[in-house]
Amino acid sequence: MGVGRPDTDRPVRLSPAAGPGPAPRRRWWWWPRPVDALVVAGYLALAVLLTADQWRRPERLFHQAGDQMLFEWMLARAARAVTDGENPLHSAALNAPHGVNLMANTSVLGLGVPLTPVTVAFGSQAAFLVAVALSLAGTATAWYALLARRLVRSRAAAAVGGLFCGFAPGMVAQAGAHLHMAAQFLVPVILALVFRPATDRVRRDGVLLGLAVAYQVFLGEEVLVFLALAAGVLAGAYALADRDTARRLAPVVARRLGLGALVAGVLLAYPLWVQFLGPGHYTGMPFHTRGYRLDLVSFTATARQTVGGDGHRAGLLSPNPTEQNSFFGPFLPLLALLVAVRLWRRPLVRALAACGLLFALLSLGTTVVVGRHDTGLPGPYRLLAGVPLLDLVVPARFALVCVPVLGVLLALAVDRVPGGTARGRALWAGAVAAVLLPLVPTPIRTVPVPPVPAVVTGGGWRAYVPPGRTLVPVPPVTGAAVSPAMFWSARAGLAFDAPGGYFIGPRSAADPSARWGAPDRPTSVLLRRAAETGQVPPVGDAERRHAVEDLRHWRAAALVQADSSPGDPVRVTVDALVGPGRDVPGGHLWDVRALLGG
Repeated sequence: MGVGRPDTDRPVRLSPAAGPGPAPRRRWWWWPRPVDALVVAGYLALAVLLTADQWRRPERLFHQAGDQMLFEWMLARAARAVTDGENPLHSAALNAPHGVNLMANTSVLGLGVPLTPVTVAFGSQAAFLVAVALSLAGTATAWYALLARRLVRSRAAAAVGGLFCGFAPGMVAQAGAHLHMAAQFLVPVILALVFRPATDRVRRDGVLLGLAVAYQVFLGEEVLVFLALAAGVLAGAYALADRDTARRLAPVVARRLGLGALVAGVLLAYPLWVQFLGPGHYTGMPFHTRGYRLDLVSFTATARQTVGGDGHRAGLLSPNPTEQNSFFGPFLPLLALLVAVRLWRRPLVRALAACGLLFALLSLGTTVVVGRHDTGLPGPYRLLAGVPLLDLVVPARFALVCVPVLGVLLALAVDRVPGGTARGRALWAGAVAAVLLPLVPTPIRTVPVPPVPAVVTGGGWRAYVPPGRTLVPVPPVTGAAVSPAMFWSARAGLAFDAPGGYFIGPRSAADPSARWGAPDRPTSVLLRRAAETGQVPPVGDAERRHAVEDLRHWRAAALVQADSSPGDPVRVTVDALVGPGRDVPGGHLWDVRALLGG
């Protein structure tokens, strides 16, 4: 992006004296204008508006509550690593006694570390909401800067393109649950460095590229994989469309990439060793990624989190509410096609069209589904299904590459207004607005969650849990998507260690195959059965013996259940296992120190 012949791809300026012509060469820095501040403020205001429901009602979480709990814990853990000088790549605060390999999970250190002051001062929930807002607004701002700097003449066109890149339906859907997918503000920075049209300052660009790539790893490696694939496709398609420019710039781009790879490799060598070979590493994924594919019809449907959205229909056409990555509405694909046809002579447009089409097809998975009917027709994803690392990628997320493709085409559509009259420009602007209107995002949906017991948030647990021992949330402490262990730990600032949690780890020390959470233990299974069935399972001497063994394995000192009632099946089961507990603020607590011998 940004490479091309001066007469086709470089922005042009209109001068009353000279008329249309190529823009003069610009310096590498970019001086903002007052209008830029207004655009960025608008992005921030929209991001705050989308998160407003949780700001107003902090007792609720976004609809994928388990994912928010996970990321709140990751943000709290990053802050703890900064303030206490702990290892940011591994933590013993969860999954006691083994800990969690944070590099092998979505630890978002690139957000958590700079947000440490927010986390320490206001807590993990505020840090999460700030991270969501900054991810959306930051992505929009970065694309706006790239568009205004390189690709369009009009600030209005850049603002529209940046708005879509940051707040497209797929971005908003991901933001409420997956910070690592929403934090894409370095994507345009990396593209700008790779495809910078000038041939000077190769060393500077290469070093900056390496630093940006390394930082992106600590934001989200999956986004980096998509970026690398998309950049390769874009470069290849552009080279076919403009071979002279490709031949001229290929050596420079290759040197930038080589230097960038060297810098990033040095910075990432140890973190990647921890991820793939360190304690708690795993192989594969704990779920079938191929099952997360998109329906072809979804590309012309509207997502739930939009003013024109249909929650029921969107739910039928997507794997889950978070993966509504392809819902571009009925008119935007047609507008993109019109823009592509009208500007087809531009190599950049041809490259964008090829890239967007390919990644849209990849998101359909191994076989194409149309209107919930599996046609059996093979999809291009079959070519990647067996490639190491790429076989771990969720196919549905390939459609996120289409977001910046459409954003750039939108910017070009606004910039290249057909017709010279004011009426013609107004009609064209109205048409673009009508296309985007059904896609206007709505505040991210929230759901109620059980509150953290006051004995946890107020610190009352300290009287029962000495150093070196753990607090065990009840019920199940294994890898349930909604993990009390992570949630309570995050809201308490990781003040105590706990077993279990919602993370990916190995099945056992001898089997590195991936699974959700810690390996099951008999007491975990028993408590989970009581919670899921609503019935008290039989408890005998064998179950009590297993409970003592499991509590010792977890180094437990106390078990806590939130909002407990005397007749609750889980509470009755725990009473039968370890004896009666006591009521505490916000829940019920079992002190097991005497049972375990200290």
